[in-house]
Amino acid sequence: MARPVPHPSLHLATTDFSSTPHSLPCMTWSVPSITAKRPMPGRAFSVNFLVGIGLFLFATISVPGATRLEPESTPTTTRWPMEYMSGVLWGVGGGATPLTYTLAPQILTVRCPPIREWPMLGGTLLYSTRLSLLLEPVITGPENYFIGTAAAGYLEWFAPSKRYSIFFAGGGGFGWMDSKGYEIAGAQGQDFVLNWLLNLGLRANTRSGWQWTVSLYFQHISNRNMDKINPGLNALGPMLGLSRRF
Repeated sequence: MARPVPHPSLHLATTDFSSTPHSLPCMTWSVPSITAKRPMPGRAFSVNFLVGIGLFLFATISVPGATRLEPESTPTTTRWPMEYMSGVLWGVGGGATPLTYTLAPQILTVRCPPIREWPMLGGTLLYSTRLSLLLEPVITGPENYFIGTAAAGYLEWFAPSKRYSIFFAGGGGFGWMDSKGYEIAGAQGQDFVLNWLLNLGLRANTRSGWQWTVSLYFQHISNRNMDKINPGLNALGPMLGLSRRF
C-alpha cells in the first residue's frame, strides 16, 4: 500500500519511537510569545496634550508681526496683578485613579507684565506668564491635601472697550501630598508629585481697578512613575477669582 504524502504547507517534526511499543509520532509546534506593556493610566493624554500646549505658547514668542511691549507704551506693563482664585474640582477619571476625589483649590497667583502683543478682532492679544501657589484641601479622597507651585504661559485677549477679557493658561509645576497608595488601592504612591494645568476663563475689569474672573480649571497630578504606584489624578471644575494690579 502506498504511503500518504504530507501536505507541503505542513511542517511536522517527527520523532521515531519504534523502540517503544505502541508509540506514535510526536508533533512539535512552536508558538511565539507576545509581551504587551500595560499603558500608563492617563499619562499619554495628559503629558502629550500639555506638552503640545507648552510648545504653542513658546512658539508665540517668536511669531512675526508681534510687538514687544515697552514700559512707556502701556502703563499697565509695569504692574504685577495679584489674583486669588477659589473653587472646586472633581475627579474625572480619564485613565487615572478610579477613586472618587473632590478638591477645594485655593490659588494665589502673580501675573508677570506682558511680553508681546498682537492686534486681534479689534482688540489686543497679550502674551505673558504667571506663577501660582496651590493650596488644595482634599474634601473627598484618601489623601488630605495637596500643596504645590506652578508656572504657566498666559494668553489674554482684551475687548476694544477693555472692560472684559478672555484668557487661557497652560503649564505645570510640582508639590506634595500625604500619599496613601501603600494603604489604599487607587491612592497616590508618593508624597512628591508633579502637576499640569489648563485654565480658560473670562475676566471683567472694573473702573476701580479690581477684576473679577470666572473660569474652568483642569489639573493633572502624578509622580511620573518615580514610584511603582502611580494611578494619577485628573480633576476638573469651576473657579472664581478676584484680582488687582499693584
